[in-house]
Amino acid sequence: MNRRALITGITGQDGAYLAAFLLEKGYEVFGLVRRSGSAEFMGERLKWLGILDQVRLLDGDLLDLGSIIRICRESQAEEIYNLAAQSFVTSSWRQPHLTGEVTALGATNMLEAMRLELPQARFYQASSSEMYGLIQQPVQDEATPFYPRSPYAVAKLYAHWVTVNYRESFGMHASCGILFNHESPLRGIEFVTRKVTDGVARIKLGLADTLRLGNLDAERDWGHTRDYVRAMWLMLQQEAPDDYVIASGRTTSVRAMARMAFEHAGLRMEDHVEVDPGLVRPAEVERLIGNPAKARARLGWEATTSVEAMISEMVDADLRRHSAARAHACA
Repeated sequence: MNRRALITGITGQDGAYLAAFLLEKGYEVFGLVRRSGSAEFMGERLKWLGILDQVRLLDGDLLDLGSIIRICRESQAEEIYNLAAQSFVTSSWRQPHLTGEVTALGATNMLEAMRLELPQARFYQASSSEMYGLIQQPVQDEATPFYPRSPYAVAKLYAHWVTVNYRESFGMHASCGILFNHESPLRGIEFVTRKVTDGVARIKLGLADTLRLGNLDAERDWGHTRDYVRAMWLMLQQEAPDDYVIASGRTTSVRAMARMAFEHAGLRMEDHVEVDPGLVRPAEVERLIGNPAKARARLGWEATTSVEAMISEMVDADLRRHSAARAHACA
């Protein structure tokens, strides 16, 4: 009998790549989805990866404990990956209450439902490098103090510590992955990497001339989502649960990342980028860089895709998207 996994946030970037990874491993994959008026679009990432008809989507809501208990009972999952969140940092200042409910209390509901229905299952919580915020050490690892700088980061910190608490209180196999920024062609358009690659593609095809960005000097540790979902799975294969920093160990500025994208398309960044002060965060996180030594030593994990290769892949994907859309419009 195939192993069973339940993924919250399965229709997002991480959930889609994780589902594809688990299917290749022979898992039966269930996904929690919250139905809405835009239901016809919710499976687009799964469709893009060619796996929409291979996963079983179950209706529920992280804020509805009863529905989560039902889904745990129905799926009988052996591994539960909690990836669902209000994950756009900028929106968390505009919707702090919603962010706290979904990102923090949603994780609590998932843990409680698991404790009641599937106490022997293994749990993965998607923690975030944004929890480090105003960094207390030049390079961040599992022992670095947290200093969150957004409602999103505060909510993620709650979810992180409640996972640790359930592990220590109830003996649950619950692990947290403190993932640094990870991107792909499936990244939402509101995130800076995808905003850049989509903008470059539009400029290259003559659909736009200008790309507006915020803080070009902010630095992030970027990796490819394909690599990072493998780390999630590896954590749940360990005999004992634990928390791990998952990162490339290299930091790149927004300016340098944007230049990579423009140069890949044969364009000059300086000819097209404008800085918009309105896009700067109220409290900026200036620099993040992770130390994945623990993950390397205990999980045998390391990033395999460079930021240059990742950005090139994303630009090419956006060029194909816009070219196809233009061809369809002209047909």
